[in-house]
Amino acid sequence: MEGDQKVNSSSPPAMVIEEWNGTSSTKLTKTATITAISHSSISIQRSSNAFTHISQRILQAFVPEGFPSSVTPDYVPFQVWDSLQGLSTYVRMMLSTQALLSAIGVGEKSATVIGATFQWFLRDLTGMLGGVLFTCYQGSNLDSNAKMWRLVADLMNDLGMLMDLVSPLFPSSFVFIVCIGSLSRSFTGVASGATRAALTQHFALENNAADIAAKEGSQETLATMIGMALGMLLARITIGHSFAIWISFLSLTMFHMYANYKAVCCLSLNTLNCERCSIVLSHFLKTGQVLSPKQVSSMEHVLPLWMTSWSLKGGDSLYKQVQLGVRVSSLDSLAMVNLLQSAGSHYKKEKYLLQQKRGIIRIITHKDSTAADILKSFIHALVMAKLGDQDRSMSSESQSWMDKHYEVFVLKLQSSGWKTERLLSSSVVWRANWLVDYSDVKQD
Repeated sequence: MEGDQKVNSSSPPAMVIEEWNGTSSTKLTKTATITAISHSSISIQRSSNAFTHISQRILQAFVPEGFPSSVTPDYVPFQVWDSLQGLSTYVRMMLSTQALLSAIGVGEKSATVIGATFQWFLRDLTGMLGGVLFTCYQGSNLDSNAKMWRLVADLMNDLGMLMDLVSPLFPSSFVFIVCIGSLSRSFTGVASGATRAALTQHFALENNAADIAAKEGSQETLATMIGMALGMLLARITIGHSFAIWISFLSLTMFHMYANYKAVCCLSLNTLNCERCSIVLSHFLKTGQVLSPKQVSSMEHVLPLWMTSWSLKGGDSLYKQVQLGVRVSSLDSLAMVNLLQSAGSHYKKEKYLLQQKRGIIRIITHKDSTAADILKSFIHALVMAKLGDQDRSMSSESQSWMDKHYEVFVLKLQSSGWKTERLLSSSVVWRANWLVDYSDVKQD
């Protein structure tokens, strides 16, 4: 008995090791169970086949680490529609490039190398200059209206490819037409790149923006390869048949525009720009409740402002009555006097001033104002615009609302998933500084 007890006490305990595979602690798959039967015997039981493991590895090349918990819910539908529109773009690119090369003179004995090179250089130079000018005038608006500019960028890309396809039909105006096309694509490059960066930040839930951008590149590469193969096949089939080329191009363009529209409509951005802020505040003033980012996404416009009258959506237009970052010297004398008076009465503790004229609320921001101050000033201006025409009592009423409800409103925004650190708007380049002297105030 004693000998048996000694043998048992010296025997090693049974050991079981489980093997798990995955890139996230919340998304792991057990692949094997290893059991130590004795000192020299080990049993391995596989939990998944090789095909499943390989498919997971391939999937990891195209989706972010920790997917789907590492991205927002609107990531998948946006990427599906974005990949489909990209696929149609690459197919059409083969048709437009074929037409452009034909117009330059590729394949013709009379064409000269120096002539074709100069035409291509002039085309690229126009695009580069156009990109710089577009960035100069619209760069600050791209972040605040990412959905709209994402859609506009692809529409401009459609115009650029259309110009390439049209160029062989007008030999005398060839250079002008291809320069217009290059100019359109330069706008696409700037707007698409900038808005893509903003959307990547939106999708990233675990500070994984770089990973999302890298996987988006893999998805685009795959779509490019498929699109190029289909495009070469289509170009081969339709060569010499102008009617077939135009029908194919226009059909793919219509699908491309539809896919882009569906893609941006899938987005539920949780940052506050001028329109989203206006929609949320108007609803809060009516009901006391704050809409979620998903609810607001179905109400805001994604088309350019000059096309909003064609849109069927009922977005709020209150923000159009507000001008942010107004230049003080642009005001008339009476407006300046009223502004100085309000600085000493209604806005003693604020880093902004509000001035109303003909239904427009103008915001003058202090030179030391922060992003939070700018957001507060815009909300205050929206409240004033909502209350109607301004008079002395209206200024007091709007200020009273801000004192009582602003903090509650911001807390409800945060609890509904909104980011309240800043207002996405055009850059505020004009600021002011005001000093109020209270020495002349009579004291009892």
